[in-house]
Amino acid sequence: MEEKMTINNVEKIDDLVKVQRVLISVSDKADLEYLVPELLKINPDMEILSTGGTYNKIKKILGKEVGKNLTLVSDYTNQPETKGGLVKTLDFKIYLGLLTETYNDSHQKDLERTGAKPIDLVICNLYPFEETTKKAGINSEEIRGNIDIGGPCMIRAAAKNYLRVISIVDPKDYEELLNILEDYKGHTPLDFRVGLVEKAFIHTGDYDKIIAEHMTKIPFTKIKDAYSEIK
Repeated sequence: MEEKMTINNVEKIDDLVKVQRVLISVSDKADLEYLVPELLKINPDMEILSTGGTYNKIKKILGKEVGKNLTLVSDYTNQPETKGGLVKTLDFKIYLGLLTETYNDSHQKDLERTGAKPIDLVICNLYPFEETTKKAGINSEEIRGNIDIGGPCMIRAAAKNYLRVISIVDPKDYEELLNILEDYKGHTPLDFRVGLVEKAFIHTGDYDKIIAEHMTKIPFTKIKDAYSEIK
């Protein structure tokens, strides 16, 4: 007999949530030079978790001011990135930070047990899959490598937990985010978090649709011929 899933019904939440910790992992690095210093101007104690190329970009932006504000995700999780960046953010501590609820005692004990910390803001956009498929001479492995896994998971987790977390997928929303944080003294209100949920799920949904449509157009023989050895 299949076990019935127990739904956790949340009854108490905060309207205003302070953005103390942000996870930034973006393919489109436009306007990070504008965003990051402004975030730290609003909250000088804000911690930024980041990965790979995004981490290096932010480190360059901050220069000598990096200090306590920037942490490599692998240092936070104590798990090094796998070769080629295959696994970077798919970690238990990351998802506890995204999905835990403020007034859930069990969730708070999980955070304490693992050393995980709440993540209040995710800024993420995805590998350029569609753009990659249109490049001249592109091969199957380059296309397969641009199927983003960690990005959609982070976006979905942040959007699901709009009770506490805000998900930003479009650099065009940076200005509004900063204005909100300025107006609310470093906090996000519930209506703003909820207002970005639709955009987050449309972003990941459109991405999956593009991948699915591309894969249906590729003859199996073309995929097979891309590999010199199949055992």
